[in-house]
Amino acid sequence: MGNKLYVGNLPYSFRDNDLQQAFSAFGTVASAKVMMERDTGRSKGFGFVEMGSDAEAQAAIQGMHGQNQGGRDLVVNEARPMTPRPPRSGGFGGGNYGGGGDFGGGRRNSY
Repeated sequence: MGNKLYVGNLPYSFRDNDLQQAFSAFGTVASAKVMMERDTGRSKGFGFVEMGSDAEAQAAIQGMHGQNQGGRDLVVNEARPMTPRPPRSGGFGGGNYGGGGDFGGGRRNSY
């Protein structure tokens, strides 16, 4: 068991301080971070809490999972390592532009 927790289904009004305060009842909170939209600054509705020890993390999971905060039932479990995302299709970052075509405005090859 690790001491880093995923906290989902957060009220959109929750901020880092609120997260830290809610989890401090279960031990030392080393860090608490609500993930925010880059463009709008709005909460994404989830965050991460790092507890001081594995035992405190386990107590926080048992005490906070399913608890109602701001009208929403929290989802709390051990954070998993981030997995790489597959590349987006149709975006930037290389890709196959296809072949053929008349890009120069000149003559087509006609043999």
